[in-house]
Amino acid sequence: MNGQDNEQRGTGRRRALRATGVTLAVLVVALAGVVIGVLAGGRVSTDIGPFQADLTVVPAISGGTTVDVPPLGALLLDSHDGPTHLTVELGALDQSRTEALLDDPASISRASQSAVDDVRGGVMRLGLRTVASAVLVTLLLALLVFRDTRRAAWAGSLALVVTAGSLGVAAASLRPQSIEEPRYEGLLVNAPAIVGDARRIANDYTRYAEQLQRIVGNVSQLYTTVSSLPVYEPDPDTTRVLHVSDMHLNPTGWQLIRTIVEQFNIDVVIDTGDITDWGSEPEASYVGSIGLLRKPYVYIRGNHDSGRTAAAVARQPNAIVLNNSTTSVAGLTIAGIGDPRFTPDKSTSPAGSGLTKETADQLIGVGEQLTATVRSSPTPVSIALVHDPASAGPLAGNVPLVLAGHTHKREVSKLPKVPGRSPTLLMVQGSTGGAGLRGLEGEEPTPLSMSVLYFDKDKLLQAYDDITVGGTGQAQVNLVRRVVENPKAGAPAPVTPTPTR
Repeated sequence: MNGQDNEQRGTGRRRALRATGVTLAVLVVALAGVVIGVLAGGRVSTDIGPFQADLTVVPAISGGTTVDVPPLGALLLDSHDGPTHLTVELGALDQSRTEALLDDPASISRASQSAVDDVRGGVMRLGLRTVASAVLVTLLLALLVFRDTRRAAWAGSLALVVTAGSLGVAAASLRPQSIEEPRYEGLLVNAPAIVGDARRIANDYTRYAEQLQRIVGNVSQLYTTVSSLPVYEPDPDTTRVLHVSDMHLNPTGWQLIRTIVEQFNIDVVIDTGDITDWGSEPEASYVGSIGLLRKPYVYIRGNHDSGRTAAAVARQPNAIVLNNSTTSVAGLTIAGIGDPRFTPDKSTSPAGSGLTKETADQLIGVGEQLTATVRSSPTPVSIALVHDPASAGPLAGNVPLVLAGHTHKREVSKLPKVPGRSPTLLMVQGSTGGAGLRGLEGEEPTPLSMSVLYFDKDKLLQAYDDITVGGTGQAQVNLVRRVVENPKAGAPAPVTPTPTR
């Protein structure tokens, strides 16, 4: 009896192991079939307005959607969660339909409305085709591997569940409002035409059609107009501010600033300091490019800028130098104060002073001085300017927005909330000059950074575009649109200064 029992137990274990092995094999074959099927069949072609577009879905962890608009670049949207990524590639234009759009302006509105249905229909067909392809490939693969119809059926059923479930997760997590905050990659001059006017960004799915209208309209004009690229018409109620900082004598920075000023129709440029490196007399000629911008240029001195530097900036016909003072420009009231340090001058800034208590007190002190100036201003201050973000703390609750630089790292956060007062947003800019020559010291060059800020008719920040250009010797442009109607609270501003740069 014991021998029979042991034999039965051994047989049972072998059966269990065999069943487990078969189950794992079915699972592996099903997953392999899903991946191969999705890659092979997860593609459809459809018409979107005047375009022939290819819609492709691939397995992914992060999800999202990429809209390729050759030759302009691409929009990356956080449209849904994984495990699928959708790519919409706008291809060739139908010439007759394009000409009809340009001849009849009303047809663009109709095209935008039908484009939403075109996209929806294309995505539905893509989903069905993807599921069918994944199941079919899995069945064929399972029959080749197992040569058993029942196991093939199990593998096919599992593939159906996995594929349909993945697409279901994407559909359930769909965020149509992701069009509000696209990330753009491509040539800088094309960015305004693609991302559109911040003031007209969609807030719900019905207004998503307006965004499609702009893409259809702008790209249609691009393909049919060789002489110039289309740029959206500026909204008369929107004020556009370009925030730059820490140029550090990089001449490339001026070329980039001029391009942004022209392409984005900038109303005023704000510079939060460190335009030079040593503040010497020969460096003063570097600021001569300010006058070429032909736009108001509001500047505060950084810790690398001397009094001579500030005087050279002030001599430019369009420049305004603030030092614990205010100015009104482009409808905005701006207050600013220079950095209390002059780093290259070792008599006033000993080595390592960036971390001493004395310097911390200095930085906080200038923040308190600027706060007093803001409070005494006859008109409400829209923007306060400091060089080091360590000076921003005292301004909390006294001004809606503080701009700073110094750290060579872009950061956005809220200052600690002051009871009974409105919140204050702190925006720290990276280095528009790629940190100058020191930007080449690391393994990768420091990117050139700047931001376009959009203010509504009440002079409140409504959105901003963070623009990053690859460091010296590189040309890749990245633009990220952020909408700030309800900005999330970030880390509080530092209460001690960052190391001297």
